[in-house]
Amino acid sequence: MTAKMNKTNAARLLDKAGIAYELVAYEVDEEDLSATHVAAQLGEDIGQVFKTLVLRGDRTGIFVCVVPGDEEVSLKLAAKVSGNKSAEMLHVKELLPTTGYIRGGCSPVGMKKQFPTYIHSTCMDYDAIYVSAGVRGMQLKVAPGDLVAYTRATVADLF
Repeated sequence: MTAKMNKTNAARLLDKAGIAYELVAYEVDEEDLSATHVAAQLGEDIGQVFKTLVLRGDRTGIFVCVVPGDEEVSLKLAAKVSGNKSAEMLHVKELLPTTGYIRGGCSPVGMKKQFPTYIHSTCMDYDAIYVSAGVRGMQLKVAPGDLVAYTRATVADLF
């Protein structure tokens, strides 16, 4: 692909922070916004392609979990690591007003506010992981340690 890709806000923020990353485009399927589809498009191991989930805890409010694309976050574990008694997924209609991102294009980088972020521990098994660049059709390939540092995330077991 030789066409110049437009940088997303997430990419600009990483540039500003001096963090190395690669923008990787993929074909969007409006019928299948799953990370499994993204991994297949990228030709990458699904365990390396992470999805960003936004949750609401009963005590702390909004927080973010970043997990491998083929896994489901355990609400019980997510609540525990985030200091909540219970947690639930944020309703899809609340996603854009809360984070500035849409379903299928939610990045842990550059949300409207800095929410507490938890990244599943398997991220450290890879030299680089993929997360959404903030738009459908674009992923950030970034070193997990850099992503953890930038988002001030806690590495935890989330499933």
